[in-house]
Amino acid sequence: MFTKKDIPRLKQDLTIETNLLGVNLTLKTRWGVFSPRSIDDGTKLFMKYLKIINDDKCLDLGCGYGPIGLAVAKSCPKTEVHMVDKDFIAVELSNINAKLNRIDNIQVYLSDAFLSVNKTDYFDQVLSNVPAKVGREQLSIILYDAYDVLKPGGKITFVSINSLRHFIKNNFKFVFGNYKKLKQGQKYTVSQAIK
Repeated sequence: MFTKKDIPRLKQDLTIETNLLGVNLTLKTRWGVFSPRSIDDGTKLFMKYLKIINDDKCLDLGCGYGPIGLAVAKSCPKTEVHMVDKDFIAVELSNINAKLNRIDNIQVYLSDAFLSVNKTDYFDQVLSNVPAKVGREQLSIILYDAYDVLKPGGKITFVSINSLRHFIKNNFKFVFGNYKKLKQGQKYTVSQAIK
């Protein structure tokens, strides 16, 4: 239980020091965003199996405070990384974290899934740590929109909780015509499809 005198301290940004994709990052977070104390286990697993080519154009869908997109941008400085989230605090924190880590090969903007994203064969990769409560309808919308934004040969790579793995597998096969499980851990599965 917190008292009123604890509130000013709770309103202060938290700081995470981490290494993802071989680069050090300092990330500011806040209470109310996903996994504010530390990088979540799904993201950690995802990053171990993520392969980025240095000039890929990537979209980090549901970027949160930015660990995936910022790690990709910093580890591959010739990439162009777009980071989107429907939460304006997440977008604000991602922009703060980009400046804090001196990363400028990114664009961070507010978008409900792909609503504000260029939808014509633009990206080489779509990346996401899929929220557990995204809902089947929204996930279906996301997959069809992801197909549209990917260049031919582009990849979609998701990490999800294991209870979503069959849904992701079936829908990757249905929308993209293929599916590859990159890794299944105790709680999370990393899945990929190619356009």
